[in-house]
Amino acid sequence: MAGRFGRSRGSPPRQPTGQSPGLASRFAQGAHSVAGQVFVLQAVIVLLLIAAAALALLLQARYDSERDARNRSLAAAASFAQAPGLPAALAAPDPTAVLQPLAEAARKASGVDFVAVMTPDGVRYTDSRPELIGERASGDLSRATGGEGFTEVFRGAPSDAVRAVVPVRNAEGQVIGLVSTGIEVGNVSETVEGQLPLLLGAAAGALLLGTGGAALVSRRLRRQTRGLGAAEMARMNEHHEAVLHAVREGVLIISADHRLLLANDEARRLLDLPADAEQRHVSELGLDPGTAALLLSGRIATDEVHLAGDRLLAVNVRPTKPYRGHPSGSVMTLRDSTELAALSGRAEVARERLQMLYEAGVRIGTTLDVARTAEELTEVAVPRFADFVTVELLEPVLRGEDPALASGVHTQMRRTAMSGVRSDQPLQPVGDMIRFEVPTAPMAAALDAGRAVLAADLHAAMGWRAQDESGTREALDYGLHSLISVPLQARGVVLGMANFWRADTPEAFDEEDLSFAEELGARAAVSIDNARRYTREHATAVTLQQSLLPRVLPEQNAVEAAFRYLPAKAGVGGDWFDVIPLAGARVALIVGDVVGHGVHAAATMGRLRTAVHNFSTLDMAPDELLGHLDELIDRIDQNESSAAGSGYGGDGSAEPAGITGATCLYAVYDPVSGRCTMASAGHPGPALVWPDGRVEFPEVPVGLPLGVGGMPFEAVELRLPEASRLALFTDGLLEDRDRDFDTGLAMLGEVLGRPGRRTPDEECADVLAALLFPSPSDDIALLIADTRRLEADRIAEWEVPPDPAAVSRVRGASAAKLAEWGLGEVAFTAELILSELVTNAIRYGNTPIRVRMLRDRSLICEVSDASSTSPHLRYAATTDEGGRGLFLVAQYADRWGTRYTERGKVIWAELPLTAAAESSGPEPDLDALEGLAW
Repeated sequence: MAGRFGRSRGSPPRQPTGQSPGLASRFAQGAHSVAGQVFVLQAVIVLLLIAAAALALLLQARYDSERDARNRSLAAAASFAQAPGLPAALAAPDPTAVLQPLAEAARKASGVDFVAVMTPDGVRYTDSRPELIGERASGDLSRATGGEGFTEVFRGAPSDAVRAVVPVRNAEGQVIGLVSTGIEVGNVSETVEGQLPLLLGAAAGALLLGTGGAALVSRRLRRQTRGLGAAEMARMNEHHEAVLHAVREGVLIISADHRLLLANDEARRLLDLPADAEQRHVSELGLDPGTAALLLSGRIATDEVHLAGDRLLAVNVRPTKPYRGHPSGSVMTLRDSTELAALSGRAEVARERLQMLYEAGVRIGTTLDVARTAEELTEVAVPRFADFVTVELLEPVLRGEDPALASGVHTQMRRTAMSGVRSDQPLQPVGDMIRFEVPTAPMAAALDAGRAVLAADLHAAMGWRAQDESGTREALDYGLHSLISVPLQARGVVLGMANFWRADTPEAFDEEDLSFAEELGARAAVSIDNARRYTREHATAVTLQQSLLPRVLPEQNAVEAAFRYLPAKAGVGGDWFDVIPLAGARVALIVGDVVGHGVHAAATMGRLRTAVHNFSTLDMAPDELLGHLDELIDRIDQNESSAAGSGYGGDGSAEPAGITGATCLYAVYDPVSGRCTMASAGHPGPALVWPDGRVEFPEVPVGLPLGVGGMPFEAVELRLPEASRLALFTDGLLEDRDRDFDTGLAMLGEVLGRPGRRTPDEECADVLAALLFPSPSDDIALLIADTRRLEADRIAEWEVPPDPAAVSRVRGASAAKLAEWGLGEVAFTAELILSELVTNAIRYGNTPIRVRMLRDRSLICEVSDASSTSPHLRYAATTDEGGRGLFLVAQYADRWGTRYTERGKVIWAELPLTAAAESSGPEPDLDALEGLAW
């Protein structure tokens, strides 16, 4: 119940609202501190002083009041006693009647409490209290009767008072009466009590001021002592002394006038200071001159090494802070570093080795060249580790082949790299074949054991000396005295050997050097193996690329073309170019770029080039061809992604080998009309050089790269005069790390616009000479083509009406033209093909129907109509009346096909300019063949 309705037993009482829960604890803690104790002591002293002062003031006030009362009383009594007529009044028959009014007036005038005139024996004639008249006064009045006035503090009836008694004398000097005046003690006390408020106020003010001053002193002391108690400060001082004198580091405190204020035990021991060293000047302590000069200079020092006898001391000096206007001194700390000298030397060696390993990781393997990687190993190790380093590699490694295929012990290697501190070394030069035939020689032993072998003293290495007696004698005479042989191994396969030699360095290699050399060799072996594998992949990619790229351009008359292809230094890429002859004496010019390098990029390039060749046989427009190519790549990517999701990539790996990221520029030039139609899939457009030397970069709508999909491509058509020049290129020609695309484009325009006509091949050489980078990071493909026009006398065209009778007229006109061209040998075949093509165009096509013959490298026969219906080659049944015409065309023509145009189609066939050997049997009847259907 207590838990619900009241405080449970044993729980602490609740703090009153608004009271800080830590006040009491802080007060208790403060009271135990030195500052708190000083405050309490000061407060008590102030309180006692104020109390004593108040009491003294009170007593002084009482004394002063009583003395004043005596003086006033005495003065009043003496004045009244000496008043004229007083002796006469005393001699009157009724002295009371005469003197009472006078006494009362004198009392009021003097401010005393009573004035009494008495007989010599003390009987009152007058009194402030009438009832006392006639009564004898109390107390001893003998002195007054004897003629002496006096004052006293009277205590008795009728009241306690401070009174004065003065004798009254007659003319003869006889005492005839007494006058007594006084002030009651109560009235004196009231006077004192009236001064008490002022006295107490002053005491309270003094108390407040004293306590406030004590609080300020206590607060300042608390900051200085950080609230510590006396015991804690004593313990702290003990700890300070213990630490100061027990620490293994010397401490000296020097004053501003360069005198020693304090020295701990360690400083006395290290500097061998005398017992009375404190308060001596620094120059009198017998210090090393360098150490004394450092202290006198007042400069800051950090870990400076100074001598102290046979010790090496690491010295630190820092200035002290100024205190209350006093100038600052300095503190010197001393640390004996003699015992650490050897350790620091070994630590420095270890640090240097770590630094070398780090540099090996950074500097070895910067290129993917096997020989250069071996050279980098020698450059890292010389001269900081060895005086000479040689690297020998197996022949298959240098060729990029797998060294695991070479079985048995490797007894000979090719020296690939060598570095040394001198050039006149006696070792075999780079390129020599090094043989390891003695099993006990360090090289052969290292290869056999698969780990590094140390020959600390080559004079005692009999196996090495037996391997080449004359050569080793020369090496020993030269000064070679120590050797570490390290087999270069990666993935458990030996790649070669690294040998570390010392000649100028007097110290021989030791076991620590052996471990370091082995680690250095292991890191280098990984880089060499990477370079070897790259060499193999690069060779494979180059071979593949050379097999996929055109080595020579096909023969055609539409353009005069030349090309240049340069692979990147970092690896074979996916740039390609092509020149493809098309039907109708036209030609296709192509350049493309596949993102990436290596075998995959080369293989991708081959796939794209093959696809372009296949699509070009369909005689598509450039934008349509790129659309089909984009769709094909998208399907390939999807298929390979699905294969990768099943765990198998397109190349047998677990990752897909997509083609996304390829660009292509496809241009078709027609030498008959001079029109050039081109479209781009993310590729920069060509440079156009007009016959007058003017250079332009025509605006070509740049579509998305191949494989991205989703957007159609757009073609642009240019009409080019004869002798115009087209330059198609990849971006590797123009841009690199140090040059942007626009700058390269401007440089290309300057080269192409130089005056003087050069052949396309010469122009290719000039462009590369001006724009080629020293070490290109990307492939470069350049294709330059000069356009030609087909002469008008090599072209024959006829308009054909939709009348079957017009077929014979076409045959006749074509025969006449062929005779004019001197092609009578192929006239029959041409007439046959034209007859079949025109007949079917009239039957199945739409007007207008046109016939065109072109005399180029072959005879080209074309029949066009406005229909988009395409004929198909088929076998006709024995009962069919037609269906054999296209079969005859295919038999007699070298090539034939269909090309679609914006307004129909063109069926074409190519024939050789010379007739083949005549076949046996009679020639067919052309008129009879006109009735054959497709």
